[in-house]
Amino acid sequence: MEPMDIVGKSKEDVSLPKATMFKIIKEMLPPDVRVARDTQDLLVECCVEFINLVSSEANDVCNREDKRTIAPEHVLKALEVLGFGEYIEEVAAAYEQHKLETLDSPKGVRFSGIEMTEEEAAAEQQRMFAEARARMNNGVAPQKEPEPDRSFDSQNVDHV
Repeated sequence: MEPMDIVGKSKEDVSLPKATMFKIIKEMLPPDVRVARDTQDLLVECCVEFINLVSSEANDVCNREDKRTIAPEHVLKALEVLGFGEYIEEVAAAYEQHKLETLDSPKGVRFSGIEMTEEEAAAEQQRMFAEARARMNNGVAPQKEPEPDRSFDSQNVDHV
């Protein structure tokens, strides 16, 4: 594979966030070590090339198995095929840790203990869509309607 040979992308289109990469580089080195800017850029390019290499091989593994979606197992097999077998255990552990962390995040939790009827969930979804539309149309979100007072639900009222 040619450097930066990515379907439909030019070299300028594909990169990693440099600030994040520089932070990672800095965290990996002792505090008294400085890294020249061009060296940081070179490390970012190396990371992009590595991702391209592993992705391409994972795609090949996926295709050999007649699958259409690259799974984590395909990436681990790609690392082995490419000669990075010594890292598979560490990568698998990092992936497991990632799964645990994302389960605890708000994105990983569907309702996080909030019980709603289907109608309430649909109404909440419509309200959120309306807010998003308003923000996109004129940059202003509609005023939030006050929550109905449910303290006098028929279940909580003693009949006289």
